[in-house]
Amino acid sequence: MPPSESATRLPPGPDTAVTLGIDPETLETLTYLQREYGDMVGMTKPSGRLTYFINDPAEVRRILVRRHVRYQKGPGFERVKMLLGNGLIVSDGDAWRRSRTMIQPAFKVQNVHRLIGVMIGCSDRRAVAWAAAAERGDTVNITEETNEFALELILISIFGDDYENRFMKEGDNPFAFLSKDSTRDLSVVMKVRALRNLVLEIIEERRSRNEESLDFLSMYMRATDKNGEPFSDEELLDEVMTLVVAGFETSANTLNWVWYVISGHPDIEQSLIDEAGRWVPTVDAVTAENLTEMRYTQQVLEETLRLYPPVWLFTRRSIEEDELEQYDVPPGTDIYLSPYILHRSEHIWPNANDFDPDRFALVEGKPRKDRPYFPFSLGPRRCLGEYFSFLEMKVHLGLLLPRFRMQRVEDDDPGLELAINLRSKRDILLKPSVR
Repeated sequence: MPPSESATRLPPGPDTAVTLGIDPETLETLTYLQREYGDMVGMTKPSGRLTYFINDPAEVRRILVRRHVRYQKGPGFERVKMLLGNGLIVSDGDAWRRSRTMIQPAFKVQNVHRLIGVMIGCSDRRAVAWAAAAERGDTVNITEETNEFALELILISIFGDDYENRFMKEGDNPFAFLSKDSTRDLSVVMKVRALRNLVLEIIEERRSRNEESLDFLSMYMRATDKNGEPFSDEELLDEVMTLVVAGFETSANTLNWVWYVISGHPDIEQSLIDEAGRWVPTVDAVTAENLTEMRYTQQVLEETLRLYPPVWLFTRRSIEEDELEQYDVPPGTDIYLSPYILHRSEHIWPNANDFDPDRFALVEGKPRKDRPYFPFSLGPRRCLGEYFSFLEMKVHLGLLLPRFRMQRVEDDDPGLELAINLRSKRDILLKPSVR
């Protein structure tokens, strides 16, 4: 560490500068640093900026929950901002607090429950396609299938009837590229920006009709802040595009990994089928109450998110002095937190690389609140759509798994694509058969 920092109590770390990004090399670097120096690592970047990697569960919780006001978004969010504007994922300070307060009512449990019928419909359309593939003896690209399922679901949930009337009228969904192109490079950014004009047209049409509906767009349009002010058009577009992209990617990626894991664990598969048979044996039984009872399915989803957290790397930057354990955090310090590394640390999760849903079994009838686990972040910035995501994944698995057996076509691990989101490096192909 540089001599100028000698008066500051710093965690142990390398003497040479360290380059960090959002890429496979960064995962290798952080894994090495944790192994060499422990769960609190101090370093400098080539720019000279002081940087910490924190893998201690208590300190991660302190940063994200108890002392979140001392931190703002860190490096790496520039790419997200180019794609989504200044929506809830990117914004900080008063702008973030205002947006969060305005959006939160849309995700009330009763509003999410109204969308169960949409979740059933999207699952049924997958079932029709899979049954046809099974009859032909074809494989299905489960990566594409879960992408399309989750994208269709979030678009209908946001836009309601406009999904069919505006997006599918010509038979070519203008948002489809989001599920087919994972690069999130400049070309994708430009396509997303072009979609903003289409969304603005829909907003203006709805205002002219002065109609109220129960989809997310209408709820966002009706939202007001403490002064009674609604979102501006620019703010509304930022939040809608954030919900489109973030709302489908988490569920799509998780379901992709779930199907891969299930296809290699017949005992877990059978337990899931048995549970679905108890609680959702028919479409009419797919209710919020019955979905809540699907506890083992919840455990499987949580264990999948432990091993394959959709956002594998979080960053923060301190905006005032702080103290972590026995170390100082000067203002302007970059903080790196990795759910992927923490969730796979053997001293935190025994047999960390094994898939074991029983890790998430209830303790005395309740989930543990303090477990070292943060796939959806923690604290005030915890994902608002977490419940929505779990509910749609339960509907998807509860309806499709009892109807289809999925067999792996390749035994090789599909690998990891480590960018803004954690995806499978290779699309996962499965061969369906009707049970």
